[in-house]
Amino acid sequence: MLKHDYAEVNGVRLHYVTAGTGKLVLFVHGFPEFWYAWKDQLAEFGRDHQAVAVDMRGYNLSSKPPEVDRYHMKDLVEDLRALAHALGHERFVLVAHDWGGAVAWALAIRHPECVEKLVIVNSPHPAVFARELAQNPEQQKASRYMLTFQTPKAEELLTANGYAPLVNIVMGEGLKRGHFTEEDRKAYIEAWSQPGALTGGLNYYRASRIGPPAGPDAKPVSFEPGTASLAVKVPTLVIWGEKDAALTPGNLDGLDQFVPDLTIRRVPDGSHWVVHEKPAEVNGHIRAFIARA
Repeated sequence: MLKHDYAEVNGVRLHYVTAGTGKLVLFVHGFPEFWYAWKDQLAEFGRDHQAVAVDMRGYNLSSKPPEVDRYHMKDLVEDLRALAHALGHERFVLVAHDWGGAVAWALAIRHPECVEKLVIVNSPHPAVFARELAQNPEQQKASRYMLTFQTPKAEELLTANGYAPLVNIVMGEGLKRGHFTEEDRKAYIEAWSQPGALTGGLNYYRASRIGPPAGPDAKPVSFEPGTASLAVKVPTLVIWGEKDAALTPGNLDGLDQFVPDLTIRRVPDGSHWVVHEKPAEVNGHIRAFIARA
């Protein structure tokens, strides 16, 4: 049974959904999703854990600070750490996708004592992504949208025709293939329609200024965890849908240089939205990893 609740942490009010009791497994969504992205995982892991899916700051029912500078990585990391503490857990399993994954990488790098195990779904390690943005023309092209998302017109572009561009980004293929239902589409549009929610999500891009080189003399900008070392000192599972249109499989190359205890599970026919396309397969990989001694 799903329970909705709120936590006042780190200067914001975070909405979260929780299921079950036991060791905490914290699920963190990316852009432009919300807690609902993990509904299949809440059902599965709530059977024998406290499974919690949060609305990140700026999204759905959580606080949406209007200032761009309140979406820096240090604040996003502290949101998750403070939420786990508020839930009564000092250590936890962290499962994250896309922008949630960027924050999860940073949290594991900064505070390895908090993360028992890390599970990343289609989200690049900051050092590897910086390399790919600088050197891989394919990744540079795939990331051009990040520059668009930082412009003042981004909201107008994405909300056109009743959020049609966002529906297409997340659910275009999935609706045709049955990975998403009409009920899912309505739930997402309701979340995007919360006052300030779309701007909150876009402010992650604006605060980080992330993206490929914007001109011939410009340098790419990648996620910045704010530490000298980018080593991940916790056991890490990376699940990667190889048909991701935004993130090339090159983001897996050399990852073991930064993550000594690394397990990679490739999903050849999975896209960026592999969590929705292959929930049973994703859950199986996560469960086997959590159970590993």
